[in-house]
Amino acid sequence: LCALCAPSRNRMDGDKGKLTLYALVGFGAGVAASALWKRLCFGHCGGKTQLKDSDILPALPYERDLRGYGATPPDAQWPNAARIAVNFVVNVEEGGENCVLDGDEAAEHLLSDVIGAVPYIGERHVNVESMYEYGTRAGFWRIFRLLEEHGIRATSFCVARALERVPEICEAMQRANWEIASHGYRWIDYQHISPESERKHIQEVINVHERLFGEKPRGIYQGKPSERTRPIVCEFDNFLYDCDSYADDVPYLVDVQTSKGVKKDHVIVPYTLETNDMRFVAAANFANADEYFAYLRDAFDTLYREGGRMMTIGLHGRVAGRPARVEGLRKFIAYAKKHEGVWFATREEIALHWKRHVAKCE
Repeated sequence: LCALCAPSRNRMDGDKGKLTLYALVGFGAGVAASALWKRLCFGHCGGKTQLKDSDILPALPYERDLRGYGATPPDAQWPNAARIAVNFVVNVEEGGENCVLDGDEAAEHLLSDVIGAVPYIGERHVNVESMYEYGTRAGFWRIFRLLEEHGIRATSFCVARALERVPEICEAMQRANWEIASHGYRWIDYQHISPESERKHIQEVINVHERLFGEKPRGIYQGKPSERTRPIVCEFDNFLYDCDSYADDVPYLVDVQTSKGVKKDHVIVPYTLETNDMRFVAAANFANADEYFAYLRDAFDTLYREGGRMMTIGLHGRVAGRPARVEGLRKFIAYAKKHEGVWFATREEIALHWKRHVAKCE
């Protein structure tokens, strides 16, 4: 950067500077201010950073797929000639989130009604804690009863530590024959956790599932993965699929090479952060149940019209389980059930179907 921009820009960079900025103006405003500064800098000096040859990193192998299925996705061949597969995911994270009581450096600050919360370093955030507690005390059960009323089997993304702390939820999901997939051992960010630690956490997840349910999970959504996560997941034979992707409206297969050099065909069942109740607790998103229902309805209409697609609805007890919000979910279920050719499926069912009937034709 130029001599004028660089000193001020440096004060905006770094975790300490960003946390200070976020604490002063709130997380969302802090991100916006940081981005604005970059634009102002570009406007002043044209972004003409003076780089030396030694500053330019060598290009890495481009391990991304920007094409996917392209203009002609494969025929999904959903059971009974269904036009759409609809999957409800109920996240059980409460009790596995960041908490200094578990030895974490800071309190949880994500996905609660304290919008723009910042991490309390070394201290508890009792308001956020109680909002998470609402999820397991009340919200989960409201969603559970609604899905039971309509005879819908859900997939639950379960943080293993949370499962250990609320055995009643484990028993209810098992009685309802829900699919219980992994959401990691803790609801934490694995970006900067060592592969050895992440591998141990995944093994501990398997141990917890075997102890509580008598079987290993077939699916996993780490949620906050790193580029190392998928190869580590594929070292374990029980995982049929993972959901750490948002790249398509249907599943797809990838060839994964583990750290041991073993290649594995692995199913990706993409998740969603947009037909997801988390948008209730983000700035400038769903304001009420009617907006939530309308968004879900419009997504369903498009995918149903196209045919052969999958729709995921992501839920959290502490979010959609609130009384006013769950009404939007109730309206959507009633709307979807009025249509013929809707397959309400678990993610394991979708992954198995894709691997057996579709993947071989890709």
